[in-house]
Amino acid sequence: MTFEWKGVFPALTTQFTKNDELDLPLFEKNIEAQLEAGVQGIVLGGTLGEASTLTNSEKETLVRFAIEKINGKIPVILNIAESSTKDALLQTTNAGKWGADGLMLLPPMRYKADDRETVFYFKKIAAATDLPIMIYNNPVDYKIEVTPDMFDTLQGCKNITAVKESTRDVSNVSRMKNRFGDRYKILCGVDTIAMEELLLGADGWVAGLVCAFPKETVMIYELVKAGKIEAATKIYRWFMPLLELDIHPKLVQYIKLAAAQAGLGSEFVREPRLLLEGEERKKILSIINDGIAKRPIF
Repeated sequence: MTFEWKGVFPALTTQFTKNDELDLPLFEKNIEAQLEAGVQGIVLGGTLGEASTLTNSEKETLVRFAIEKINGKIPVILNIAESSTKDALLQTTNAGKWGADGLMLLPPMRYKADDRETVFYFKKIAAATDLPIMIYNNPVDYKIEVTPDMFDTLQGCKNITAVKESTRDVSNVSRMKNRFGDRYKILCGVDTIAMEELLLGADGWVAGLVCAFPKETVMIYELVKAGKIEAATKIYRWFMPLLELDIHPKLVQYIKLAAAQAGLGSEFVREPRLLLEGEERKKILSIINDGIAKRPIF
C-alpha cells in the first residue's frame, strides 16, 4: 500500500482477556472506533502495545487480524524494537510476510549504541526491506537521541521517510524542517505537546489517548490543519489532563483504564505490569471520569 505519513496514527494497546490471552473481539472494537473517527493509520506493537511482552506468534496474529479487518482502508504499521540487529532483521522480514504496510523503528534496545552504531543499525534494517520506515526518536525513554546530523547521514536510505518526534523538545520540528524541508515527515509522539508541534508544521500525530478518545484526537488534528486554532484549543485544553496520562511510566495502565472507562477496551495488562489499585487507581479514575463527564459535544 502507498500511503503518506500524515494525520493521526494511533499507537494501539494490545487487548488481553482476564486469562492473559489476546482479546481479538475487543481489539476489533477499538479498530472500528479508530476507523470511524477518521485516523490515517495504526501502529501495532509499540510501547502502548506492550511489545516486550508479546510473543512472535501474538504479533503475527495482531498484524494479520488488523489487516483483515481494516481491508486496505488505512496502513498497518508494525513497531520494531529489538536488542540485536539479527532479531530486528527477523522481525522486519516477518512484517513483510505478514502484510504490514510500514515499520516504526527504534534504536537498539538495552545497549546504548553510539551515533555510528545507531546509524549503521538503521541502515542495515532499511536495506533489508522495501517498506517505508518511521524512525522513533525517544531519548527520554530509550536513552538514544537521533540527531539532525544522524538524519543527514540517513538521507541515502530512501525508505526512511518519517520520524516519530518524541524528544519532548518542540523546537526539533523547526530544526528538522529548516534542515531537511519535506524530506522527512514529522509525527509528534508525545500527546501533551501534539497541538504545539502541529502548529509548528508537524505532519501528524502518533497518539496514545486516542485509544480512549479517537474522535477528539482526530478533531484536534483536523481543526489545526484547517487553521481553526480557537476551536482546536478549546478541545485541547479539555483534553490536557487526560493527555498527561501519556507521559508517565505507567502510561499503559493509565491509557488502558481510560479506554475501559470509555467503553473501547479493557484494563487488563500483562505482567510484570499489574492493574492499578488503591489511591493511585482512585486518582487516575477521577481524572478519567472528570474528562468523560466534561467531554466536548460535536
